[in-house]
Amino acid sequence: MAMALRRSAAYALASLLLGGCAQLETRPAREAEFDLAGRLAARYGEESFTGNIAWRHAKDFDEMLITTPLGQGVARIVRDGDQVALTTAEPREYHAADVESLTQQVLGFRLPLDGLADWVRGRPSPDLERRGWKIEYQEYAGELPARLRLLYPGIELRLIISRWK
Repeated sequence: MAMALRRSAAYALASLLLGGCAQLETRPAREAEFDLAGRLAARYGEESFTGNIAWRHAKDFDEMLITTPLGQGVARIVRDGDQVALTTAEPREYHAADVESLTQQVLGFRLPLDGLADWVRGRPSPDLERRGWKIEYQEYAGELPARLRLLYPGIELRLIISRWK
């Protein structure tokens, strides 16, 4: 009987722990220029990360959700005008002047959100190039890029876009 109670308590505790970090929620939709989903792979130094990405972009607003391959929340990045925030699954919230320095600080790799909205649509982004980023378009789905490789000294990001809205 005591063993059964301990086992039930352990299952309940595991359910609470797993449920608490399972997902970072996104905000209700705004008028978006695009909404995409796909996979992200990052190599930086001796580290690497693979996961899923969901990104809603508008002129003065971005919301990006990065999750593990199993769908557990890793980070939610929100740019609202000049304000940038990154929330982790713990949840902890971090702020910085730009997304690149914020993702470098919290995730360990730079994510060039400013300008990336142009690149994912196959448009030039001179600002990213001036900051040292390079892009390779590896595959298209119709007129839109489906596979991209972004390079920055010490960082390689691969983005595979599986859904556009």
